[in-house]
Amino acid sequence: MKKKRNHNLIIGGTITAVMLIFMTVSIFYTPFDPNEMDSAARFAGFSLRHWLGCDNFGRDLLSRVMEGSRTTLFVAGSTVVAGTLFGVILGAFTGYFGGVIDEVVMRILDAVFAFPSILLALVFISLLGSGRNNMIIALGIAFIPSFARIVRSEFIKYKNMDYVINARLQGAGPLRLMFVHILPNTLGVLFSAVMIGFNNAVLAEAGMSYLGIGVQPPEASLGRMLAEAQAYLFRSPAGALVPGMVLILIILGVSILSEGIQEGINQ
Repeated sequence: MKKKRNHNLIIGGTITAVMLIFMTVSIFYTPFDPNEMDSAARFAGFSLRHWLGCDNFGRDLLSRVMEGSRTTLFVAGSTVVAGTLFGVILGAFTGYFGGVIDEVVMRILDAVFAFPSILLALVFISLLGSGRNNMIIALGIAFIPSFARIVRSEFIKYKNMDYVINARLQGAGPLRLMFVHILPNTLGVLFSAVMIGFNNAVLAEAGMSYLGIGVQPPEASLGRMLAEAQAYLFRSPAGALVPGMVLILIILGVSILSEGIQEGINQ
């Protein structure tokens, strides 16, 4: 029987790969300094010199979008890595050992989880202050409960499986049982959570930078660019449309790629 072609994997992988290449190139090269201002080029339209035009300060939009997408992806990736790492450790220990510690920790996480992640991040930002690094810390902390709950439920499901009991009888210690025997079986569910969390982190970064409490000028991010372009939307629509389209493509690509990977696992 011929295997069905996974269109979601192809489309999502292509979009995501293009976005990653776009971000990677920006580390080594941008057509102009993203923060270089040219008063003579204010609101310049598309041209051979400025492919996407310039903003209200005369900064090259292509260079700004390249740097902004890198900043947004860096913040989102760092947030998800931090949230996943601490969430997995917390969920693994509470799910495997259970008992009083599990009850106390989960009641705390339930209380925290009752609030939207972005709202929690705003609370932490108010305590830590604005800026890229503080935003990563705030979002990372806010994302821990969701990952911890997912991992805990998976550990509760697998910890009494025959292969785990057999490994325990052969002398495997708790850490080996948790991270060698049980954790690999949770990766499918955890992967989906990570992909969803990444998209949520991209939106959170864009929203917080748009509000002025995330990435600070003159550093570029997609949310920061949208905020700066708002006042000049009718005079220079490209200033908002270009970062907006890049933001949509990042989220769309990751979402479709996630669906494609899940289809491939289930086939």
